[in-house]
Amino acid sequence: LGFSSGSICTRGVGGGFSRASAGCGDGILLVNNEKATMQNLNDRLASYLDKVRLLEGDNADLECKIREWCAKVGPSCEPRDYSCFHKEIEDLQNQILCAAMETNKILLNIDNNRMTADDFRVKYETECGLRQNVDADICNLRPVLDQLASCKTDLQLQCETLTEEMCCLKTNHEEETNCLRKQATGEVSVEVNACPGPDLRKILEDLRRQYETLMERNRKETEQWYACKVEEVNLEVITSSQEIESSNKQVTELRRQLQALEINVQAQLTMKENLESSLAETECRYNKYLAEVQSQISCMEQQLAEIRAEMECQNQEYKTLLDVKCRLEQEIQTYRCLLEG
Repeated sequence: LGFSSGSICTRGVGGGFSRASAGCGDGILLVNNEKATMQNLNDRLASYLDKVRLLEGDNADLECKIREWCAKVGPSCEPRDYSCFHKEIEDLQNQILCAAMETNKILLNIDNNRMTADDFRVKYETECGLRQNVDADICNLRPVLDQLASCKTDLQLQCETLTEEMCCLKTNHEEETNCLRKQATGEVSVEVNACPGPDLRKILEDLRRQYETLMERNRKETEQWYACKVEEVNLEVITSSQEIESSNKQVTELRRQLQALEINVQAQLTMKENLESSLAETECRYNKYLAEVQSQISCMEQQLAEIRAEMECQNQEYKTLLDVKCRLEQEIQTYRCLLEG
């Protein structure tokens, strides 16, 4: 419209000059029209200049706000600049790797301890089997020992009865010999015309000697058998007691080792539980921290996108204002040229 009015004014001015040479009344009319047109143009130019100043002030205020916001937010508003978090992320990754390595070492130690415990369990079971066998042998030997003790008592009783019988026989023999002596030394004399009978004293002495030799032989054989049996039983009891003592020592040693291994396994399990709990807490804490960092990053990205969109809108408005300003300057320059012309 400005350029069209300018063209009209140009035609009006040209017409005014051509008609001024023709007559005076037409010249005064053209001068009044030119003054009104210039006044209108001046008013429009002043309104445009006011609008331009107002828009420049708004643009300056927006630029100040953008600078203040950039200074307040800092360098994080740069597009996807996460260099400040790289070191912390690397430290967290190194800590996670160290924790994973420690966990693997602990699991390896637990497996080794479990294998050692299994070996000791197998040894303990074998030793328990050996002990059960020894106990069974001892239980089997106890009846033999009881039988030997009963045989010993029986033999002692037999020996006592034999000694009593021997004493009785000795007393009887002495009584008989005394009776025979008394009868032989008596005053009665009997004459028998018969063949001489057997010598009873000699026969009795022979029988007594045979009986004594038999008793002595039986006593010696019984004592030898009893001594052999007692010696065998004593040897068996000594060996059994030694085996029982060694088995008890081995059982106590294995029990002590088993208790130590159980304590060690329990300590390793508690250490594993503590490390797993600390690892879980660390992972949870770092996951929360990473989630917070990620949320901050996403929030900053969203803010940055909003700022970019706002800046694009402001740039678009600024370009529009610049275009308007350029057009106004061109129009002003045209008016100046027209005024000077």
